[in-house]
Amino acid sequence: MPLDLVTLRCLKDNYAYLLHGGGGTVLIDAPEAMPILTELEARGWGLDAILLTHHHDDHIQAVAEIVAATGARVIGADADAGRLPPLDLRVRPGEPLEILGEPVGILDVSGHTVGHIAFHFPHSAMAFTADSLMALGCGRLFEGDPAMMWDSLSRLDALPGETLICSGHDYCAANGAFALSVDPDNAALQERLAAIAEARSPCAPATLEIERATNPFLRVAALRGSLGMEGADDAQVFARLRAMKDDF
Repeated sequence: MPLDLVTLRCLKDNYAYLLHGGGGTVLIDAPEAMPILTELEARGWGLDAILLTHHHDDHIQAVAEIVAATGARVIGADADAGRLPPLDLRVRPGEPLEILGEPVGILDVSGHTVGHIAFHFPHSAMAFTADSLMALGCGRLFEGDPAMMWDSLSRLDALPGETLICSGHDYCAANGAFALSVDPDNAALQERLAAIAEARSPCAPATLEIERATNPFLRVAALRGSLGMEGADDAQVFARLRAMKDDF
């Protein structure tokens, strides 16, 4: 059976996620304690572990309070351990990991930050991508370069299309406006934005198949011609799109 997923809004526009099943519960990222602890109490769930994607404050600042309240273990990237809260388990891309009775893939998705990881639960068809691949967009490149982020997005794009992409923020208004500006004739994009506006579907999570059809940063091949970059490779087209979004 797939794990149960609960999406929580935190702070202004962050998402945190609870996964429940296999005899326990884990949290992915810890932006704000109150909504997370309130949800756990309402459902009568304990918390076994907190999985951290990267070191930015809006993803880790509630770790100490949540650990104090629940006794949860903290799991994060070995490569970023010096900038994360104290870790009980350091993980590395490609190494085996089991959480809630399910194997979990650790993916290096550096770009937004160096050492950013994603957690892929293949049996439950979910990937927690935080600020790498995001709903209708991707994270700003604070530490990595376009080639690094393109490699990360390509790694995520290789997952099965039914994978639910659980990203770190609701930036759908800004991301959607930019997507329309570079891909105005995309009917799937128009339909998705209308469904979000009418509250018929959430901003996130969304399947990778939907992101492939509507997210400009996964549509570089389709947008190459309209950008006048017919001779450019995918990473170069991505770099142009990311620069355009930065200036949008």
